[in-house]
Order: sequence, then C-alpha cells, then structure tokens
Amino acid sequence: MNLFTDGFNEAIDLLMSGDESVYSAITTTITVSSWSLLISLIIGLPFGFLLGYYNFLGKPIVRTIVDTLLALPTVVIGLIAYTMLSQAGPFGEYDLLFTQRAIIIGQIVLGLPIIIALTATQVEAVDKRLYASLKGLGANSKQILIETLIEARFGIMTAAMTAYGRIITEIGISMMVGGNIKYHTRTVTTAIALETGKGEFVTGIALGLVLFAVALIVNIALSMLKRNWEQ
Repeated sequence: MNLFTDGFNEAIDLLMSGDESVYSAITTTITVSSWSLLISLIIGLPFGFLLGYYNFLGKPIVRTIVDTLLALPTVVIGLIAYTMLSQAGPFGEYDLLFTQRAIIIGQIVLGLPIIIALTATQVEAVDKRLYASLKGLGANSKQILIETLIEARFGIMTAAMTAYGRIITEIGISMMVGGNIKYHTRTVTTAIALETGKGEFVTGIALGLVLFAVALIVNIALSMLKRNWEQ
C-alpha cells in the first residue's frame, strides 16, 4: 500500500508540474484517438445503417464477420498494419510506419467493427412505423438514413463512446506501428508500459490517472448531452 499511496501523491505532483513527456503522451493519445473515432464514425455509420436497414443475400455472413472483428486482438491488428505499412508491404512507399497516421489507421480498423455492429443493432431496433411514415412522405434513402440515425442517436452515442474507450486504451497497435517514439508517437498506454517496465511506477500511476480522468469526463459529457436531449 505504501508504494501505491506514495506513488499516487507523487503522481499528482508530477501532473501538476506540467512534465513535458507526460503531457506529450497525453496530447498524442487524445489526437490520434479523436481522429480515429471521427473517421470511424464517418465510415461506420452509413455501413451500420445499410447492414441494419436492408436485407440482402449473405447478410448473416457479413454480420458474423463484423461481430467476430469485435474481438480481434489489438496486437493482431498492429501486426497486420505493420506488414502493410512496412517497406516490404504494399503501402511502404508512403512512409507511414512509426507515425501518428499509422496509429490512426490501425485504430480505425479497431473502432470500425464496433461502430458498424452497434449502429446496425440500433437501426434494427428503430420502430418500423418510422420507415413506413418516411417512405409515405416520399423520403429518399439519404433522408431515411439521417432520420434513422437521429432516432437512434442515444444508442449511436453509446457506440461512439464504446469505440472511443476501446481505442484510447489499446496498446498493441500504438506499440507496433507507432514505435513508442518519445514526443512523437508515444501514447499514454505505451508510456505506462515503458515506465513501469523501467520501475518508474510514479509516472505509470500518473498516466493511469489521466486515462481514468478522460474516461470519467467522456461519461459525464455523455450523460449531460443525453439529459439535454431528453429535455
């Protein structure tokens, strides 16, 4: 307990002192995670709508594949991304490996199945009378998509927060394609692994507190937004 309590107190001091390496990892984490979530939403919401709204040949197979990808280990995603982005891979000429863009690409692969699967589930749960009403009013496919997503907004917010939670806490992708480069691609999770591995538990605890604080802030923001919409 002494190690934890002493480390906790020193971690607070470390955060308050504005340690450059700590705040660099925080900034990198928030940057790559936010971009990953945004792009995952832009791509995943339409695909989730299509998967939940339409019936087509092979739909059960597609759903099974998407659901299976939900449990794909981050290390496997990192390995695949590494082979694709390395100099020997098909995208090696773009020099993406060991950059923040490489981390974003890997995290998009991580977040997409979550957005698609949960959006599809929410779309399937929408009252079917809404679709009948929209079609009766002459709505086109784009208008039906927008109105459906608005109707299912609370479930989609939950999907977004779930994806963000998975993205911001992953370590395998960031470590393998980011390279854990200080002041460049080092994220909070890779910094925790590095610092605790060196015996620097104070820094590890400080970064762990940051992850907890971010998760808490996101959940509070979600609750406040949901409350405002309900009013």
